Amino acid sequence: MAADPFRIRDHVSDFDEIVADIRARSLATRRTVTMEANIAYGTGPGETLDIFLPNEARCDMPIHMFIHGGYWRMFSKEDYSCVAETITGAGAVAAIVDYSLMPGARMDVLVGQVLKAKAFLLAHADRFGATPNQFSVSGHSAGAHLATFLFHVSRVPSGVVAAFLLGGLYDLKPLQTSFLRDEIALSDEEVRRFTPMRHEHDPATRVAIMTGEQETDPFKIQANAFRDVLAAQGLEVRASHAPDGNHMSTVRDLAVAGTPVAAALRAAIANNAGEELRGSTIPWPLAIGGS
Repeated sequence: MAADPFRIRDHVSDFDEIVADIRARSLATRRTVTMEANIAYGTGPGETLDIFLPNEARCDMPIHMFIHGGYWRMFSKEDYSCVAETITGAGAVAAIVDYSLMPGARMDVLVGQVLKAKAFLLAHADRFGATPNQFSVSGHSAGAHLATFLFHVSRVPSGVVAAFLLGGLYDLKPLQTSFLRDEIALSDEEVRRFTPMRHEHDPATRVAIMTGEQETDPFKIQANAFRDVLAAQGLEVRASHAPDGNHMSTVRDLAVAGTPVAAALRAAIANNAGEELRGSTIPWPLAIGGS
């Protein structure tokens, strides 16, 4: 039987070592970067976020929200504090967000929570020395999926100037026949309502989509397909791959200065993805279809 392309452990031999490294980096970040922990953005269990501040805090800083992955059923904001190193290093306030986990909560709850977190940050940006006019978002894997719901078309602007989506999932249907069938049991209704490729998105949001060169095919195929959907909806969207990167090394590299992944995150925060990445180690844009 072929290996399940969605079961990351089957394709990343050093999965546990990378997770341990990310958690160690995150512990160091919480000890060294100025932060305010466990701020409630809602009243429900787990509806909290951590704020990290740049060394040279000032007024009207950009604010960037990061949403962790884990197939919606594992990890927490504490595991990914290290991403704040790159965000604050780019001069922005970092908001690392927690949300409830499946199967204890269903997808509508998770989507509602990240929307509440965004609304809280936009309403209270000045509390952290930030401006709501420079709000950007990123997410990895399931976090990238959840991030897409922050820049939907609506009667009011989404408020998201840029989004960086790393190793994301944009079509939920294939997950119903993956190992996740038994772990999160996505219903047909959840697939219909929460597949990003079915939705309309804010054309004012600039989007960068990245996958690791060594990702399994479904991640690359979905990234290409979602790029095309967003482009057809009028968004400025660019796609690239991280050379030699896999599903786990890329998220680790969000916190590693000098990597293409960290450069892409900084570019999203600066909202100048084209200019910054033209000077990096990978050409931008770089189509991923043949990788």
